[in-house]
Amino acid sequence: MTDDLALDRQVCFALYSASRAATAAYRPLLDELGVTYPQYLVLLVLWERDGRGVREICDELGLDTGTLSPLLKRLEGLGLVERRRLISDERRVEIHLTDAGTALRERAADIPRKLAAATGMSEEELLALRQALLRVVAALHGSTS
Repeated sequence: MTDDLALDRQVCFALYSASRAATAAYRPLLDELGVTYPQYLVLLVLWERDGRGVREICDELGLDTGTLSPLLKRLEGLGLVERRRLISDERRVEIHLTDAGTALRERAADIPRKLAAATGMSEEELLALRQALLRVVAALHGSTS
């Protein structure tokens, strides 16, 4: 008889453990850049397209403004981003990379390759894993709405 409540049978625990392990693997690489993992995620969004609104970054990362605002303040304090109020609507703020924030992208360029290598998985396996995880996220977001 299988115990459906055994920890090693829980998908949620496997996801949690994988997330913690991935974040731990990123830590030394991001320490070299002087940023945390959540700050790195914000930078990834801005490196993809600079000058995004706060709400847009929140939506992209699945964060609320209460979580994002302190991240942006710390990134601004590090000299990597700046906040600019829109002239057309002063209630809205856009986040822009500074020259230092843009330059940091080059130093971060090898991080995805290093993390992929650390998994010991092939490119095809990692792509399949990513697709499976995206399906899980989409299904779970759909079940909570």
